[in-house]
Amino acid sequence: MRILLLLYFCIEIVAGRFSKDIQYHHPNRLAGHETPRTTTTRFFEDVGNGKPTPEHEKDPEYWYSLAKWEMNKLLEESSYNYNKAKNVIFFLGDGMALNTLTAARIRKGQLKGKTGEEESLSFQRFPHTGLSKTYCTNAQVPDSACTATAYLCGVKTQITSIGVTANVAADNCTMSMDPANHLESIADWAQRAGKSTGFITTTSLTHASPSGLYAKTASRFWECDADIPQEVQRQGPCMDMAEQLITQVPGRNFDIMMGGGMGKFLPRTMADAHGHPGERLDGKNLLQLWKNIHPGGALVTNREELLDLNITQVTKIMGIFASRLMNYHVEANLTLEPTLAEMTETALKSLSFNDKGYFLFVEGGLIDYANHYNKPFIALDETLELEKAIDVALDLTTPEETLIVVSSDHSHPMTIAGYPGRGTDILGLNQHDVDSNGVKYTTLTYAVGPEQYLDENGQRIDLEGIIKEDASFTHPSQIPSSIGTHAGDDVGIFATGPHSHLFRGVMEQHTIPHLMAYAACIGDGPTLCSDH
Repeated sequence: MRILLLLYFCIEIVAGRFSKDIQYHHPNRLAGHETPRTTTTRFFEDVGNGKPTPEHEKDPEYWYSLAKWEMNKLLEESSYNYNKAKNVIFFLGDGMALNTLTAARIRKGQLKGKTGEEESLSFQRFPHTGLSKTYCTNAQVPDSACTATAYLCGVKTQITSIGVTANVAADNCTMSMDPANHLESIADWAQRAGKSTGFITTTSLTHASPSGLYAKTASRFWECDADIPQEVQRQGPCMDMAEQLITQVPGRNFDIMMGGGMGKFLPRTMADAHGHPGERLDGKNLLQLWKNIHPGGALVTNREELLDLNITQVTKIMGIFASRLMNYHVEANLTLEPTLAEMTETALKSLSFNDKGYFLFVEGGLIDYANHYNKPFIALDETLELEKAIDVALDLTTPEETLIVVSSDHSHPMTIAGYPGRGTDILGLNQHDVDSNGVKYTTLTYAVGPEQYLDENGQRIDLEGIIKEDASFTHPSQIPSSIGTHAGDDVGIFATGPHSHLFRGVMEQHTIPHLMAYAACIGDGPTLCSDH
């Protein structure tokens, strides 16, 4: 037997498999013992040294008690909630990858003075969780347009397309305007059932994610007429997304619309409420048209107007708080721009007047932007702002009648790498590991982005004293690019309320709206009310 084992190890070493495992998981390094300073092992030395454990975690009873608490929480759910969902609220963190959630909960804990790893986001404690596969029909890694079509219309389509089938060729206006290629959204289904509907975003009202509710377009970039190239316009009449929102179904029927992007609705000859000229070339004032269609509606443009609004005296609310995107929370003038939580609170209080219930879509859209620019300080703050909005919804609703689903459209290639010790600053340097040249690296890094922090010889520089824990610092990436990219990882789904147990396992992203529709008895597909 010993001879056979010796022969096996010799074969593995010759094949390189045994040496590779030692290279990546050297037993001495993982145990914290000294290892020879060779090229192979230098990367792994000291992994167990200088990393204190919180005193209470040295007692195994702590872990037994924690496991018992989590087990009891699962066992207490003796039966699923089979109620009909009167209300459905869908929260979306744009670009809110699982790694972003992990970093955000650590950041949340560290802001409380804890080590952070043990913290949870409120929606991570929802009773049911799953994963969503985010690819679109012609792309392994998606954008926010094809994913919005999936999780709001229930059909996957081509990248950059919204609300149309995959039969529509990229940038083909004629095909996108053909009703045969149009898709309905969960907003259509809810409105036909007599429910109130609305959406909130920290981007613009015509941005890719919320547009999945109402737009039919071969390009997410055609937000107003000025955005549509002339050669495309020559294909035939092509209605931009802003005009679709104001004049077409289901857009014109929304009870709540809040976000940025005022310029897309106004002509260039007119200044908007934020001091910038409009963007439209056709001279149309779509905001005035909206007022004419909804004489009982209220158009608000700043935080004070929103918070002072008497929601019992208005039939509909349109809030446009920026000319283009809203500002990051950490950079916003909070006397002018409401928070995502404040917008959510106003919307829910207004929508709750409908006895038939409502559907509300809420997007934390700037998580994605911050991750694109490799700024996790902002991305994590935006994630925590989304959590606050979710907490508002939990406070204002009951799980007996309101289904709340939280998910993301796509991932970002941010990593929490190395072997940082407990409590390592999630936004700082990993103090417990170095690269092959002995240089420390950040706890969070990106695969693609604008900053590599290299010297004239192409070697990484020491970021000690350079890295800053604020919105201005750009974290390093491996691959140089003017902007970061999306990633193709599965994203999380978290659900609570009626039929939340349906949101579990690994599912296709386009299944999400069908499950919400089933629970709420809306749409033309299978529903709780028709399933006997």
